[in-house]
Amino acid sequence: MKNKQILSILLALALAFSAVGCGAAGGGAVDKTLTASASGTEESGEAETVSSSVEELFTGRDLSGKSGEDVVTVSLSGDTASADGEGVTVSDGLVTISADGDYLLSGSFSGSIVIDADDTAKIQLILSDAVIESEGQAAIVALCADKVFLTLAEDTDNSISATGELAPFGEANADGAIFSKCDLTINGTGSLTVTCDEGHGIVSKDDLKIASGMLTVDAAKQGLSGKDSVSIAGGAITITAGTDAIHSENADDAEKGMITILGGSVTAGSGSDGIDATGAVSIAGGSLNITAGGGADSVSRYASGRGGWSQSGSSASGGKGIKSDVSVTVSGGTVNVDSADDAIHTDGDVTISGGMVTLKSGDDGIHADASLTISGGSVTVSDSYEGLEAADIVIEAGEISVTASDDGLNAAGGSDGSNGGGWFGGDPFAAQDASITISGGTLTVNADGDGIDSNGDLTVSGGTICVSGPTNAGNGALDYNGSGVITGGTFIAAGASGMAENFSNGSTQCSVLVNFASTVSAGSEICVYDADGKLIASYTPEKNYQCAVISAPELAVGGTYTVTAGGSQQSVTLSSTITGGGMGMGGMGGPGGMGGQSGFGDQGGFGGHGGMQGGWGGRP
Repeated sequence: MKNKQILSILLALALAFSAVGCGAAGGGAVDKTLTASASGTEESGEAETVSSSVEELFTGRDLSGKSGEDVVTVSLSGDTASADGEGVTVSDGLVTISADGDYLLSGSFSGSIVIDADDTAKIQLILSDAVIESEGQAAIVALCADKVFLTLAEDTDNSISATGELAPFGEANADGAIFSKCDLTINGTGSLTVTCDEGHGIVSKDDLKIASGMLTVDAAKQGLSGKDSVSIAGGAITITAGTDAIHSENADDAEKGMITILGGSVTAGSGSDGIDATGAVSIAGGSLNITAGGGADSVSRYASGRGGWSQSGSSASGGKGIKSDVSVTVSGGTVNVDSADDAIHTDGDVTISGGMVTLKSGDDGIHADASLTISGGSVTVSDSYEGLEAADIVIEAGEISVTASDDGLNAAGGSDGSNGGGWFGGDPFAAQDASITISGGTLTVNADGDGIDSNGDLTVSGGTICVSGPTNAGNGALDYNGSGVITGGTFIAAGASGMAENFSNGSTQCSVLVNFASTVSAGSEICVYDADGKLIASYTPEKNYQCAVISAPELAVGGTYTVTAGGSQQSVTLSSTITGGGMGMGGMGGPGGMGGQSGFGDQGGFGGHGGMQGGWGGRP
């Protein structure tokens, strides 16, 4: 007993000192929480520096990794082991732990560590340079306990592996290298490598929590799996998974199946989805880097006018970066996704209020069946088929940049799909139950299809919006099927003239559709000056353009303005709030091209570009 007490004191001191000085393995936002007080088996103790979100999901013992006063030492050797205390039995390649307490495991073992205790027991396994290898069954199996803590001792490297097809343990389908039927927490400051060549990496049939440590998981199927939830507060985690990297699914309780990332660093490569949850996905801190389904470059796609698209190299049902049946919320942290399918996808709502989000996708950058709201942070969609897609898109604040081979922003009712309506099988101009509302922030769009496309209403009341593209006549920089109203903000959209559209009646801020005598080269700045030569607005499109929709608070009815683009210059007089019509603006445009003073009629069409005969009349 005296030796065990000395060992317990040494372990406690080691963990305490490691908590003060831990680096990346400690997990960013919650490094200091590792000093939280927690007795051996109590769930009490909260550090003052822990955020409310961490406090709600993690106990003091989850975060501290401290052991109790008595630690049973289990020495592993080949296919057997010895223990210096009670609660441990060894037989037939199994080390079975059956009593509440803390157990220090070291050495190498061929077989399985089995936890089969009372359902009120809290079991802490402290891994100290432990190597556990199992063939045909899980390497660590928790069949019965209230909670299991897997603590990685300071400055130790640990390895757990399971090979071959994994057989059940009794009635338990123990299908991971580490499998727990109860809550499972991983903490400490050491490292752990988990491999499973035919099953999952780490599985909990309740809550799976990772508080700290350096964790590497390589699994044929799912990397991390928690039936009720997966929560990450810290640590440095690297996952290579044949299917989902992080998975939570609870078919019995719609309020569970959640995935929450509050801190730490996660790098994941998956053959299917990076994060897949039947419940809500919430990211509030840390760093998340996901490559899903082989990444965006594994998919070939094309956009053809308003037509469809083709995909090869990855199934459209897999390869999503972050997926939830309920909702996805990002309020902080850094999120980088490279996915074959949607980078962020939910059957419900997506809300981004903070953090830095960078997405590369073979399909949509962000897709929400319901609403997409951006109220802060930074969102960059560097490559996508459609950039932002939802039934309702709301932009209130933030820095948003979108690059798309079809529509930049697309508001379309219904589930995931890139052609809400289309030319065939329905009226392409019929307004749907969809909307785009922009009241603030900075939005930059580079699109080969429609720049901003609402299959319902479009409302702009603030912010700075710049659109480059399309270059083909079958799309427009601005497109809506209901009303398009602007009451504030700065808006410049430059693209092809064939389907060009201005804002509609009901707008209170002036907007003008300007056509240029010839195509203006990409990289040529558009500038708007008032009669005194003051610069009102400017933008440098990334694509060739033939016309531009321009709106700014300084524009006024009756005012005359100079618009320059490349080497051209023309004078424009605003005859009404909406000057220069396009699709949906009413009467036919006049014949011929433009030169000198713009010949816009009140609410009428616009003159054709170059040799085009006339403008577009109103939509039917």
